[in-house]
Amino acid sequence: MKKALFIGGTGTISTAIVKKLAKDGIWDVYVLNRGNRSDVLPENVHLIKADINDEADVLSKIGDITFDAVCEFIGFTVPQVERDYRLFKGKTKQYIYISSASAYHKPSSSYIITEGTTLANPHWEYSRNKIACEEYLMTKYKEEGFPVTIVRPSHTYDERNVPLGVHGKNGSYQVIKRIIDEKPVIIQGDGSSLWTVTWNEDFALGYIGLMANPHAIGEAFQITSDETLSWDQIYKTIADTLGKPLHAYHVSSDFLSGAGDKYGFDFEGSLTGDKSVSVVFDNTKLKRAVPNMVTNTCFADGVKIALDNVLAKPELQVEDPEFDAWCDRVIDALEKAKESI
Repeated sequence: MKKALFIGGTGTISTAIVKKLAKDGIWDVYVLNRGNRSDVLPENVHLIKADINDEADVLSKIGDITFDAVCEFIGFTVPQVERDYRLFKGKTKQYIYISSASAYHKPSSSYIITEGTTLANPHWEYSRNKIACEEYLMTKYKEEGFPVTIVRPSHTYDERNVPLGVHGKNGSYQVIKRIIDEKPVIIQGDGSSLWTVTWNEDFALGYIGLMANPHAIGEAFQITSDETLSWDQIYKTIADTLGKPLHAYHVSSDFLSGAGDKYGFDFEGSLTGDKSVSVVFDNTKLKRAVPNMVTNTCFADGVKIALDNVLAKPELQVEDPEFDAWCDRVIDALEKAKESI
């Protein structure tokens, strides 16, 4: 049986992959993390409790196990992937690194995005760090044969969250509440830019198809849904699912970035550097490598699952009064500006 080690393994994307692998029973699955969310892991998964930064402890707990795939989900900077290289060189047949579709050039010369689209993002340090990690790993592949595969997700969601463009530090619930209360909801731009959201179980299908796949070594792949929506359509679908009207209030991304800075809202990165730019992902390369890749969950179905779950679980209903008040101030200021002209 093939062995896979997941570094992290309990996030939005990785949980779906681990659960599917454990259910299918084809892979022997190991998860390495601090054990903070071990309750989400299936019983037949091997949990290695360790801090990945403590290399000596990790090596002592892994022992002489070698892996067919090491799957990195929490590597955000070059020192972190350098650490992984030291830990797993010679101990894995494949190292799969989760990068980000936000690494693609902003603005792109074309709204159709392929793996060959230039990587450059002057607006978001997170994305620039991902680019640097990719460059380091691909250099190790080219110079030493380190068996790397790069995976670039875009906006992936699960039953615990609803994908949005503009939200506060506590996630999506405050926006959901504003829709329920029939308050105006801020949408970046004019709402017409195109976006792609992907259900995590659909992402898992593509990712698993790349594991132990000889066509994936030394290559980069984006994994997204084939469904493209405007931001107005995304918010309207959420409101329709809630049975409420959508009171959309459109605000430019530049204005949101300036108005959010002093409150710690990084809208330059998350909007100007990502979500305000129209993108349509061409997944042809992925489907050549993984012929059975399909997206089974349209957004209308996925968001219903997410909303039903969030509204049924008080622990997921985390309010954000600071963000709520900020939205009201932004809308009030813009309305006053209209009146003053």
